[in-house]
Amino acid sequence: MRKTAALPCGRVAKWVALALWAVLLVPAVLLAGRLGDVEENDNSAWLPGNAESTGVVERAEGFGLADALPAIVVYDRPEGLTPADLAKVRADAEAFKGIENVVGQPEGPVEAQDGKAVQTVVRIRKDRTGWEGIGKAVDAMSRVGEANADGLGFHVTGPAGQASDSIKAFGGGGGLTVITSVVVVLILLVTYRSPVLPLLPLLTAGGALVTSEAVIYLLAKHAGLTVNKQTGFILTVLVFGAATDYALLLVSRYREELRRHEDRHEAMAEALRRSGPAIVASAATVAVSLMLLMLATLNSTKGLGPACAVGILVGLLAMVTLLPALLVICDRWVFWPVRPSYGSAGAAEGGVWTRVGTAVSGRPRIVWIGTALVLGAMAAGVFGLKADGLSATDQFTGRPQTVVGEEIQSRHFPAGSGDPVVVVARAASAEQVRAALSGVPGIAGVSTPMVKDGEAVMLGELKDAPGSTAAMRTVGQARAAVHRIGGADAQVGGNAAVVLDTQDAAARDSRVIIPVVLVVVFLILALLLRAVVAPLLLMATVVLSFGAALGVSSLVFDHVFHFAGAEASFPLLTFVFLVALGIDYNIFLVTRVREEALLHGTRRGALTGLSATGGVITSAGLVLAGTFAAMASLPLVFAAELGFAVAFGVLLDTVVVRSVLVTALTLDAGRWMWWPGRLFRQQDGHRSVAGRPGLERVPAAGHPAR
Repeated sequence: MRKTAALPCGRVAKWVALALWAVLLVPAVLLAGRLGDVEENDNSAWLPGNAESTGVVERAEGFGLADALPAIVVYDRPEGLTPADLAKVRADAEAFKGIENVVGQPEGPVEAQDGKAVQTVVRIRKDRTGWEGIGKAVDAMSRVGEANADGLGFHVTGPAGQASDSIKAFGGGGGLTVITSVVVVLILLVTYRSPVLPLLPLLTAGGALVTSEAVIYLLAKHAGLTVNKQTGFILTVLVFGAATDYALLLVSRYREELRRHEDRHEAMAEALRRSGPAIVASAATVAVSLMLLMLATLNSTKGLGPACAVGILVGLLAMVTLLPALLVICDRWVFWPVRPSYGSAGAAEGGVWTRVGTAVSGRPRIVWIGTALVLGAMAAGVFGLKADGLSATDQFTGRPQTVVGEEIQSRHFPAGSGDPVVVVARAASAEQVRAALSGVPGIAGVSTPMVKDGEAVMLGELKDAPGSTAAMRTVGQARAAVHRIGGADAQVGGNAAVVLDTQDAAARDSRVIIPVVLVVVFLILALLLRAVVAPLLLMATVVLSFGAALGVSSLVFDHVFHFAGAEASFPLLTFVFLVALGIDYNIFLVTRVREEALLHGTRRGALTGLSATGGVITSAGLVLAGTFAAMASLPLVFAAELGFAVAFGVLLDTVVVRSVLVTALTLDAGRWMWWPGRLFRQQDGHRSVAGRPGLERVPAAGHPAR
């Protein structure tokens, strides 16, 4: 291990490591810039192949409906439309036909019964640029509509308008990277009290992010990995947060070793040898937990798992190779103004975390029971969480034009006009299926079937907004009705059906993946700690912490942010991130507690472990919480909700669960914490181990031996 640790930080090896990363980053930058070319941002692309709405997309391709989204163009004048207004609307409809990617003849214009609004439906084809192409077409339509408007209101809504506004919202991804970087730098400045040192972890994390994006591009291009804009912004905050956490642990240990070793190369080699196993175990646990998302049927979730696991592993690689090389190249001056000189005394350990341990040790059983009850009360809010999906207009935190346009449309036209359900059936049963669909209460009208090559397609206009609960209920009723007539050959799709199938797939994924994650993480902890009781208790604390975070988040979403609800995949993603990252910090704490217990018994081990790891783990938690909180800079409800829930959960886990609940449980359980391992069998294990000749006491990551 000593020789391996010296590889990236030797006198020659440091330059080799830097050169290798420099060579790697050149193609990585080029490939990372092409990640958007392989993104699948359509809801239908996220669904499993056996979803009914997916089948409709495939069967409707021959009718020109699969690769086009409807843009609903709404004009309004509160005092009533004039003949000049109607003439402009008709002229605009003709002009829209000349815009790139607009297909077919516009439907309308259709004037509202009150004479105050008019709408035209234009279909926009998706080209190789996907959403970007639709966004450009919508922008071109807006320029046409807003020209010579003379007080006439103009808005583009419907699926194409929503896609365009989503692109603008996700266009803040570059800003997210900047904000995340600023958050990391500010926290590292406070932690290190050095103006230069934070730049090295930041540069390393940036290199890890670019390299991760390049690898993900190759996987999406050649291995069928599904990625989207959501994957991109989650990857950004996860890589910056997790990689910086690993940097904190390594740098903390390196600073201490610089006081013990005159040669900085030897100091870094020892720091890697001491902190490396804990960092690797932590990253491996997170990566394995994320990889379990591949069990999902929802392609967006299935693709997110390996993409984020790539980010974690590349971040780990960068922090144990590139960062050590940079630190050694820069020498001790990088810690200015407080340089850790050889032979100098380090800062006294303990402080606030020693006092917390002392307070908890007085009555540990009362402390853990009380803490668990408080967390349980916080978790009660989870019953109010509405994670049944968001309508298209509820997905934004602001009021882009698609939201305003839909509000205007709903005041003057049927809520479902312009975005119908799509029904595909065999031509022989088309009229019977049409009759059955017409009899569904939530269907306002059905088009005449279009027949081609033995297949028939018809459109059903919804009475309710496509993303509403009522529309979901109508889709279910429509499926039941057409299945009775046309059997499995009759299928109901469209945007409302896609939303319903997405909700069903997300619910199934949560039921399957959450138990598997718990079992796998338990097995990892059991192998790492060589015990059964400790992993069970740690898993219980993390699940309780997750429930508390989700419960508080539900209350905040409802009563503070006034969000309409949450995406169906929100609970699962929050669970995976909080459980993986929560166990991450528990690994750092409990591995140190176990090492101390080998020498001094469980009670002293628990208190010493808390005192020794408190500062660096708290700093790591602040970094990770800060990076996820930066997601709120995107004007998207999903980003704001996931960012808040994970940030709050990480802080709760770092400050309360790890320091108070886990410590109190360890003190109360005593040697039973390590059942049935060697520590449990030793009774007072420190008496039989501490005096053993040649026993080397190994400190945890980032902390010196005592």
